[in-house]
Amino acid sequence: MILLNNLLAIFRRELSSYFTSPLAYLITTVFWLISGFFFVSILLGPEGIIQQVSQREQMGIPAPPIDVVYQFIKFYFGFLGSLVLFILPALSMGLYTEERKRGTLELLATSPLTNWVIALGKLLGVITFFTVMIIPILGYEIYIFNAASPPVPPAVPLLAHGALILLAAAILSLGMFISSLTDSTIFAAIITFALVLFLWVTDLIANRVTGVWGEILEHISLISNYDILVQGILDTNSLVVFASYILLGLFLTAQSIELLRGN
Repeated sequence: MILLNNLLAIFRRELSSYFTSPLAYLITTVFWLISGFFFVSILLGPEGIIQQVSQREQMGIPAPPIDVVYQFIKFYFGFLGSLVLFILPALSMGLYTEERKRGTLELLATSPLTNWVIALGKLLGVITFFTVMIIPILGYEIYIFNAASPPVPPAVPLLAHGALILLAAAILSLGMFISSLTDSTIFAAIITFALVLFLWVTDLIANRVTGVWGEILEHISLISNYDILVQGILDTNSLVVFASYILLGLFLTAQSIELLRGN
């Protein structure tokens, strides 16, 4: 019970810090504007999905019907996955660097709280803020799904949203560890972005590497596993990969806090 109360205390403290941060609101505003713009472009733009369907009907071109909802989820969530690559390092960069600047990180490290409680509480706080941040895009999707015929199974968009949150959790967990190593927010953001970019493009590298190494790179690729879930495939291997990244970030962060305790 005490452990849970400590975890909730860290979680609430971290979550409230985002709701009082001008930078967090700026990041959220940028995310909403860009995601909204690409929603219109992907769906209603000159080369958008609905425009393509309309042109085919007007020209009488015989072609297989387009699954608008599936195409929308594929393209839109593919874009969101790329967008968070830039957004999330900005959210994670201050998880511990701000604590260092205020001198409160040492207080946390010397408190009776366990390292894992501190790390998990902070991670849950920033993941919750990100989840709240993506809620408005549900309004975009409701517009599409209500017009779908036949109706869209709820599991399809839910799995896509779950994939986006898992991707975010993996990036934020790794970014949290990097943030615990430095007191520079900019440096933490840059290194997090570089690391995530490498994990993002390993799928492209894997296509050029044969044998065991190619299989390993494809297996650890964030984009490859994310795309599998977005396509509506509940793949256990992809879930394990994301869980592994999350646990790795938590473990490394806990070890970083332990070093502070030792000092």
